[in-house]
Amino acid sequence: MKQHDVIISGLNMDLTDAIRNVVQAKVEKLYEHEDHIIRMRVELEYDSHKRTHQNEFIAKGTLEVRGNDHNAHAETDDLYKSIDEMVQKLDRMIRRRSRLKTVKRKDTHVIDLPVDIPKAV
Repeated sequence: MKQHDVIISGLNMDLTDAIRNVVQAKVEKLYEHEDHIIRMRVELEYDSHKRTHQNEFIAKGTLEVRGNDHNAHAETDDLYKSIDEMVQKLDRMIRRRSRLKTVKRKDTHVIDLPVDIPKAV
């Protein structure tokens, strides 16, 4: 299995090997739909709200491909759930992008020319 260029960073939290392995495994699924991914950036953030006593994990993903980059963002109270939601959003974006490429390639248009074309004999 080829190791892809995935940059994983954490904000206000320590990234363990288990978290890195989970993120790497989830992100590898994105490479099945798109071969031309240049780089994948994942930012994991822990945010604790002092007033509401809520703990929140935020996962942000940036997928660099030819053309426009894709960004996804997920916030939940569970880190692994945030990672799953972020990867699902990016997966949807990639599948839509590849589907649109094939539709545009297969879509043909009739061209009306104002000039009479001579028939070949």
